[in-house]
Amino acid sequence: MTDLELQKPKFSERDLDFVVEGAAPEFKDKTKLKRLITEDEAFRKGLVGDEKVFKKVMTEEDAFLKISPPLYFEILLRKALKELERASHTVERTGTQVVAVFDTKEVVELFAREVVVDYLAEMMSSFTRVESYSIPVRVREGTWRKLRFNDMDIDSLTKFAEAVEEEYRFGFYKRIADVCLFTLGVFPEYAHFDYRYPFSGEARPAISGRARRGMEEYEEEGRKFYKLAADHRSAADLGLTEVMGILRDKLNVAKKPLNFVSDHYLNYKKTTLFGLEAQ
Repeated sequence: MTDLELQKPKFSERDLDFVVEGAAPEFKDKTKLKRLITEDEAFRKGLVGDEKVFKKVMTEEDAFLKISPPLYFEILLRKALKELERASHTVERTGTQVVAVFDTKEVVELFAREVVVDYLAEMMSSFTRVESYSIPVRVREGTWRKLRFNDMDIDSLTKFAEAVEEEYRFGFYKRIADVCLFTLGVFPEYAHFDYRYPFSGEARPAISGRARRGMEEYEEEGRKFYKLAADHRSAADLGLTEVMGILRDKLNVAKKPLNFVSDHYLNYKKTTLFGLEAQ
């Protein structure tokens, strides 16, 4: 969680080959196309968002292994945004209920900001490698204890953020907020069914050592920690103040393309893709 600076994702040679072969297989001067992708932002956006590239990702079974995760998710996000531009509404699910929300204009306006698309592609890719850590923390002079945390677990991340000095807290604030947005966007069913019984709708009792959170709690904590991240000095140093502030204010809008990607493009693959199958 140390390499936090937001930059336009750099394509590997394999990424460039995949995009070029998908978008323009008949074009002879592949080297020229690759150069244009790396030098011309509008050209890059056009090719990554090309319908043929999306179909290549969806039809090739091992596509995720052929390209970098940020490119994979950027392709899916750009396709989702095209679909949402044509849609009259988005869909929100609360348990077994489906509600139409007429907010597509707001979603499209938010994702017209390239910084948001770039951030979410990188964020989604970060959840394909969930890690657990055990780090010694000084409790008082001469006394240390091991603090364990999983970077998908809000409770352990929060405890760790409280235990370290303020200057080191930005990465934890950011990760906690990202976990909230990722859960709301990609696994909203978890947020609902972990918190409530599926048939009665009643809240489940808390588990020792771990709080249960519903959709509202994830939204509240997501906004809270994006604000803490946006206000932290490291956000300015890393060029992340703007996007942290956007996600703080537009968390409920930012989850919509993630919902669309999860429902239409990932579906049954997502537990394997994000390494949650055995958890």
